[in-house]
Amino acid sequence: MKQKIFKEAKRIEEDCLFSARGHFCAAQRWATIHLWLGIPAATLAAIAGASSLSQFSNHNIIAGIIAIAVSALTAVATFLNPNEKATNHRYAGDQYNNLRNNVRLLAEIELDLAIDDKEILAELKDINRKRNEFSLKLPLIPRWAYRKAKKGIEKGEAKYEIDKEQ
Repeated sequence: MKQKIFKEAKRIEEDCLFSARGHFCAAQRWATIHLWLGIPAATLAAIAGASSLSQFSNHNIIAGIIAIAVSALTAVATFLNPNEKATNHRYAGDQYNNLRNNVRLLAEIELDLAIDDKEILAELKDINRKRNEFSLKLPLIPRWAYRKAKKGIEKGEAKYEIDKEQ
């Protein structure tokens, strides 16, 4: 029975690893988009404000054009809401990492110390229930983020040094 519990725990651990890494990849992309929209919008707003104060009529036209660009960038940023998406994916990645740590501890330490298989099975079921809840409540991982995470994991980016030695 312990061998079956161990195998299922390792499956959950692997699933959590891929989910966490996928969410972190998505969070990084959305954070970058947030910067790419926000910095130009703020800079252009400052330029438009300075141009509008100028006495030359050409500067008022330039200020108007820049103000339109600022409005467009701000509208896109509001619509996409990249900062919130980055925060949500970062949170999801953290949740999967926490669950992964718990299931790894169960598989690598607690399972060997357990006297009663039913007790350790109940703990595994609780971890699995949490993973299922995450799948329903947390944002979906974009396909591109999953592929990027998978490529990094396959390169060994998610391995601990201690695990590389074995």
